Amino acid sequence: MNARASSVETVENGSFEQNLKRVPIKTVLTLAYQSLGVVYGDLSTSPLYVYKTTFSGKLSLHENDEEVYGVLSFIFWTLTLIPLFKYILFVLSADDNGEGGTFALYSLLCRHGRLGILPNQQEADERLASYGMDGSADTWQSALLKSFFAKHSKFRNVLLIFVLLGTCMAIGDGVLTPAISVLSAVSGISVKTTKLHENYIVVISCVILVVLFSLQHHGTHKVSFIFAPIVTAWLLCISGIGIYNIYRWNPKIYHALSPVYMFRFLRTTGIEGWVSLGGVVLSITGSETMFADLGHFSPLSVKVAFTFLVYPCLVLAYMGEAAFLSRNHDDIQRSFYKAIPEPVFWPVFIVATFAAIVGSQAVISATFSMVSQCCALNCFPRVKIVHTSSTIHGQIYIPEINWILMCLCLAVTIGLRDTNMMGHAYGLAVTTVMFVTTCLMCLVIIIVWKQRITTAIAFLIFFGSIELLYISSCIIKVPEGGWIPLSLSFVCMGIMYVWNYGTLKKHQFDMENKVSMKRIVALGPSLGMVRVPGIGLVYTDLVTGVPAVFGHFVTNLPAFHQVLVFVCVKSVQVPYVSERERFVVDRVGTKEHGMFRCIVRYGYKDLQQENYDFENRLVSVIIQFVEMEDEQCTPAPIGKSYINNAISNIDSCDVSKLMLSHQNREENLVQSLSDIQVVRPEDDLSENRFFKEESLQIMRAKESGVAYILGHSYAKAKKSSSFFKRFSINFVFAFLSKNCRGPDVVLNVPYTSLLEVGMIYYV
Repeated sequence: MNARASSVETVENGSFEQNLKRVPIKTVLTLAYQSLGVVYGDLSTSPLYVYKTTFSGKLSLHENDEEVYGVLSFIFWTLTLIPLFKYILFVLSADDNGEGGTFALYSLLCRHGRLGILPNQQEADERLASYGMDGSADTWQSALLKSFFAKHSKFRNVLLIFVLLGTCMAIGDGVLTPAISVLSAVSGISVKTTKLHENYIVVISCVILVVLFSLQHHGTHKVSFIFAPIVTAWLLCISGIGIYNIYRWNPKIYHALSPVYMFRFLRTTGIEGWVSLGGVVLSITGSETMFADLGHFSPLSVKVAFTFLVYPCLVLAYMGEAAFLSRNHDDIQRSFYKAIPEPVFWPVFIVATFAAIVGSQAVISATFSMVSQCCALNCFPRVKIVHTSSTIHGQIYIPEINWILMCLCLAVTIGLRDTNMMGHAYGLAVTTVMFVTTCLMCLVIIIVWKQRITTAIAFLIFFGSIELLYISSCIIKVPEGGWIPLSLSFVCMGIMYVWNYGTLKKHQFDMENKVSMKRIVALGPSLGMVRVPGIGLVYTDLVTGVPAVFGHFVTNLPAFHQVLVFVCVKSVQVPYVSERERFVVDRVGTKEHGMFRCIVRYGYKDLQQENYDFENRLVSVIIQFVEMEDEQCTPAPIGKSYINNAISNIDSCDVSKLMLSHQNREENLVQSLSDIQVVRPEDDLSENRFFKEESLQIMRAKESGVAYILGHSYAKAKKSSSFFKRFSINFVFAFLSKNCRGPDVVLNVPYTSLLEVGMIYYV
């Protein structure tokens, strides 16, 4: 396999390949090149608007150029300390089975510190291959911190809200990045066509944004191969222009790299200099993307790309623009395009526009991924998730989010019309996300890495103080555009929290109103209860007990299927669950009842495939469970020749290498199973002496048909509840439940086989 093919396989297989210690250098370089188009599009386009936004306030240039040198010094050291030191040296090492981002850190903390609030978590989940518990002993600091969170559940809720804040700010980037990047790139036209009215620039930007969002449903895999060349060409352009400007305008600009100029800048400019730092922080927009998109590449390739290409190119670009500004004070608001040599202006303008589109595309795709993760963790209403690639995992498109982002982008572009105000909004969103990552990393250092608390505090103080400095400068500009990410984040966070709260309350209601199977069996004769042919799949959120919706069903319609399966589709706190470990099967009641429980586990980055042959896979694993149960009593093993010849053709069901986790009620044993497939309908099952009689009954029930029984629940707040709770549950949660995608759509339930049972639960 050549390096190209190997690298593509590494990308598509996500987190499993990148854990290999020895990766060919050719593969690393190939992945590093590919990461330029996906990871660094946003970060590399920052020079378009950094100096313009920084000097947009009352900050004025003096003849001694203290401001230019000071701003360059701040930019250089910010680029060095945050992306290079914090992310490259520390944060990228805190991956969750190769996945990065805010939820990856939160997932690590939930597993190692038991800080999560996801319902239905079981001890069997900890035996997943991707759970990643190293088994090392806790230090007294980590034990103390775990004990603190265990005793104070409110602080676990505070941690969740803090994570949601960072996630909502990152989603806000999906609104602001396309707007500011595209408008900044298109505004370069005004440098050559000075008579062009501002309205035309806004219209052109809006057209590009509409086209960009309209093409999202095609996915990025068809055009992603040109992303890396565009960003590479862009980086080489701005670095080459930077070297030219340094040589032509001010060869001694390198003196500004001394940190002394930062202190001189603050001493000379005072409050105005401090406020202008909100523009400086735009130089590191996109740094969080290095961590968030880690799952598509190896950490080493991301580090190589930034350290040896992106970082030096950006430093040269900012130095060159500062050299130009030191001799051309009047061109501060158009310094980037003014600094481009005349012969290459239009080629650079075209590359800049394409680079802005690439950077916007990366952020939009990241927004889809974050919303998908929020849905998996019960923190966002269910939305339609479309797979845009059949080969590359994680390439998704969410129509509702796409059109909402487009409308918000157009509103920001048309409403503000000014990249300076957009920059003020953008800076606040970026710094908030980074500060959330710093705080979560502090907990990871103690709980996951089990390092000394002094190390974590030093990390928090050093990087947190830098980020708080920038946050403070951005907050001052809330009236000038900073209110946009705050408003978006609070609305989004409110929706997330209300949905999470309502979902947890529903699960609490189900737990408190579980039905006793003995009671249902006892009521059978008085209700005239009968068993009908077929298989009934009762969907529930419970991993133990019988849900209230089933009791409600049989008391109103006293009949249920010959084979009854309580199906619980749940998320676990790992990014991926392999197909071999997806199902956990157990009995409900005795063998005579003919009832089973099947728990289907997904990671927070797993996606339910639309063509997933769920029925046949479920029947297969139940039959395998029955055959493996009490294996010592089985008269004969299942013959391989029979399996190969007789059980291979129901709807092309391929369930090779499928593992069942048989959860013993007393010992919680997990058994590894061999290959299993399903018998053909035309086979004479009665003459098959290899299968147990119960397995044959299940196969016959499958031929009779499968019915899906779903609960349709309506939440109501108790009359004694506070006004805020009544409003949140009766209006907000009810509105979201009514307008989001139903569980039958998410689970791909065929309408012809669907039975819905309505229930009202009070919280």
